[in-house]
Amino acid sequence: MATPANPLVIDIDASLVHVHSDKENSAGTYKGGYGFSPMIAMADYGKAHGTGEVLAVQLRPGNRGANSAASHIEVLNQALAQLPDDFYDEHGNLYGEKILVRTDSAGSSREFLHHLDSLGVQFSTSYSLPVLKERFIRWIDEKKYWEPALTADGDQRDDARVIDASKVIELKDYLRAEPLHPGAKATLFDTDGNRVTAFLTNSPRCNVAFLDARHRARGRCENRIKTLKSAGLGKLPYWSFTANQAWADLAMFALNLVSWLQLAVLPSGHEASVWDLKRWRYRLFSMAGKVVSGGRQRRLLIPEKAPEAQLLCQLQEGIGTLFQRWRHGELTA
Repeated sequence: MATPANPLVIDIDASLVHVHSDKENSAGTYKGGYGFSPMIAMADYGKAHGTGEVLAVQLRPGNRGANSAASHIEVLNQALAQLPDDFYDEHGNLYGEKILVRTDSAGSSREFLHHLDSLGVQFSTSYSLPVLKERFIRWIDEKKYWEPALTADGDQRDDARVIDASKVIELKDYLRAEPLHPGAKATLFDTDGNRVTAFLTNSPRCNVAFLDARHRARGRCENRIKTLKSAGLGKLPYWSFTANQAWADLAMFALNLVSWLQLAVLPSGHEASVWDLKRWRYRLFSMAGKVVSGGRQRRLLIPEKAPEAQLLCQLQEGIGTLFQRWRHGELTA
């Protein structure tokens, strides 16, 4: 159950889908390719609760900018329309404090942030640090203000630090300093060999390290987009833009079917709860089997030594349990 202290996280990000033939509304991309630039909204349920699910896919021409406030607002509205009644009051008004919208720096436009604020929604968005503000970082007394950053598991890091920048400069943002990753190109404004990044948030929690770790978990949406492309978004088959949008919606639904298996059917802590779609396809969906009938019953026969035979049985049992609970009115469709 989402609460203001533990909100539902909705990640919004754009991606590129390349095409090799002329299609309606396809255009050149900023990377020199040709195709589409869909905007995607995804729900993130955390590291221990599967891979999350896709809420909305908005297909756009390839030359549409990733920082379009109008696109962010439109795909967010589509995502909010998918949420259950628990996120709305009896008059249909959104409980915005139960939702956290997380984006990269493309979502830090003033128009989009004002829209989120008007909805009462929490946000956490990366922020492109201005050059002059980066110079101010040199004046910060590390011992007085900086504190250790946290990993995704909540452990402290020795080589990365975070700070509430509003304590030092007139910005309502948070800064993070960590050593350059192997292979990363240094810039003129790296401080003492550290790369400084920033993010904006209006969340009420004041634990800077927690806010930083929560924002950096946004990287999971990149894996979710890759999985969505494996489900069909990466190969749009039609010339018609409307037909390709319908194809994208079907790819979203196919991926969500697997996500719902991970969330509602798999036993808690099962390794398959974080499997990628390709792994499901090669280890389970491609398993050989045979349907036989007898005694007014149908049975599915699978090889006894199949690697994932036990997992398939667990899924069948879990689906049967859910169906019985629904029949007895314990669940709503």
